[in-house]
Amino acid sequence: MSTPQNLIDGRAVAETIHRETADRLAALKARGVQPGLAFVRVGEDPASQVYVGMKERMSARLGIASKTHVLPEATSEAELLSLIASLNADAAVHGILVQAPLPKHIDPARVYASVSPAKDVDGFHPVNVGKLMLGDATGFAPCTPAGVHELLIRSGTVIAGAEVVVLGRGNIVGKPMAAILIQKARHADATVTICHSRSRDVAGHCRRADILIAAMGVAEFVKADMVKSGATVIDVGVNRVPDATAKNGHRLVGDVDFAGVQPVAGRITPNPGGVGPMTIAMLMRNTVRAAEMAVT
Repeated sequence: MSTPQNLIDGRAVAETIHRETADRLAALKARGVQPGLAFVRVGEDPASQVYVGMKERMSARLGIASKTHVLPEATSEAELLSLIASLNADAAVHGILVQAPLPKHIDPARVYASVSPAKDVDGFHPVNVGKLMLGDATGFAPCTPAGVHELLIRSGTVIAGAEVVVLGRGNIVGKPMAAILIQKARHADATVTICHSRSRDVAGHCRRADILIAAMGVAEFVKADMVKSGATVIDVGVNRVPDATAKNGHRLVGDVDFAGVQPVAGRITPNPGGVGPMTIAMLMRNTVRAAEMAVT
């Protein structure tokens, strides 16, 4: 049986990255530069409020000047685009994050494409997506897959030549995750398979993976018999499931059956405490980098 020693502690790794980011912040402030981060939230989605709150608190802790713009649910797309245009033009704002989800009457693709690529610290602008695919390091990578990449690197997982299976083909995690790992570059050079809802024999694909990254949004989908002994398993999923014993009647679980898979895995992220803290760490790092790029 494996022990907790095979856990990849996302909170600890995130703290290391925050210390590195703080050093870069200090260097910027010595030059008279105050990095600024703008959050934009439309509507009162409870999860969005929580996520933005966490990012606000980390910004304050590190010394990044942040401001949250909260717009009513009925805000038109034109009004949202106007706000983004004003933030693009504001020299005090180095990073812009538009929190998902957006109301159904607003086109997310149009909104993300309206953010200046130089301030797109979420990595969703088509220019940054293209740079990621091309292996151009001058762009911004999306925070969650970038955070997963750091977890792999800092846990000592061998990526070069590894068989990687990514469960999920979404634009936020699955596709950019594959793009990061397949590059001809240091800490990459993997052979990547993306599985999705139309894939045949998903379990068979998973069983040959040296690195298995679950990001499809299906509660506890990955079971022990789907994982190769000694594989590194990264759980990106966040799913709400009923739980009569919980105070609010539900609990959050990942895409991996952690209790079953942990004894099989060589390394595994807990959930919570794995990928989540890394997403925020990468956002802060991207924001500082945007400020550095703005003054070079």
